[in-house]
Amino acid sequence: MKSPDVPISSNGVSGKILLVGDINKAFFDADAITKELCEVTGSMPDAIMAIAKNNFTGIGIVMAGLSARLSSALKSLREANSKAKIILLAQMYEEPIARQFVGPASNGMSTADDYLICPIQLKTFFSMVSSAEYHGQTEPALAASINAGLEKRVKQLEILATTDDLTGLKNRRYIWEFCRQILEHAKEEDGQVTLLIFDIDNFKQYNDVYGHPVGDMILKQAAILMRCCCRVHDVVGRIGGDEFAVIFWDDPISKIRNSRRKAGGYHPKEVIFIAKRFIKELEKAEFEEGGLGPKGKGVLTISGGLASFPRDGSSEQELFNKADSALLEAKRSGKNRIYLVGQPQSDIADIE
Repeated sequence: MKSPDVPISSNGVSGKILLVGDINKAFFDADAITKELCEVTGSMPDAIMAIAKNNFTGIGIVMAGLSARLSSALKSLREANSKAKIILLAQMYEEPIARQFVGPASNGMSTADDYLICPIQLKTFFSMVSSAEYHGQTEPALAASINAGLEKRVKQLEILATTDDLTGLKNRRYIWEFCRQILEHAKEEDGQVTLLIFDIDNFKQYNDVYGHPVGDMILKQAAILMRCCCRVHDVVGRIGGDEFAVIFWDDPISKIRNSRRKAGGYHPKEVIFIAKRFIKELEKAEFEEGGLGPKGKGVLTISGGLASFPRDGSSEQELFNKADSALLEAKRSGKNRIYLVGQPQSDIADIE
């Protein structure tokens, strides 16, 4: 993090910038923000008052803590300043919500112009604002074309940085950072997070007998099946070799919380159901075309471990350690099963 005495450039942004909300959750170098660079307000009412006094070029809204009333707040900000570029500063788990507000509303007026996944450096935010200013000074058709091209390249780079090349799932780096962020959110909102870690039983044997192309095919197929079994907002990733991780968490869009019914002591019933369904889908999966031959159906099995916040751990490191321990116990007990952390009857197959 940059110290306050290190100067930060606003990347050529003309006019004033307004930041709304807890900037420490949005920027790595929040300490470097000065009054010369930005005006910072802690709430939406204060932001509306600031807009009444100044003509801001860009407005950054830290979504953390504001999601519940974001729709009305964005409408008020847009009515107060129709020309400023509004950028949502979202945590990873808030991305589904941010997407809903980007683009034109029913009245034809945009609610938010874009969003960034945080935490980020200040220069990234300034670059987005200054890019918008530049495009506004060019011919409309050319500006739209340039902007679309830049946005496409940025999205491509974001995907490359967070995606596993082989399976198309999220990569290890993304999974760990998402887990950290969603745990912070769960602590604030009394939420629940469950981590599943699993790997392919006897995977080395598939590589040795059939070759690495077949091994790659198995990983891809397992990834597709797991993604299909999960809910839309669950995060699925490959964290190394034949090892995968799934982060189950409270629905980010629905305002109605689930009843949080528990299974096996403290694990959400929905998670147990999804894990069981995944095992059943593996039993039905056919791998003949991938090189396993006519006996390919039903040969692929997995072993896994489940750990939940808050019962089993309060940090991403604790949850990963606990889930990994449960996975190892599942391996020692004969494989082809998913175990819960710290349960006398830990195989999910024994849970109704």
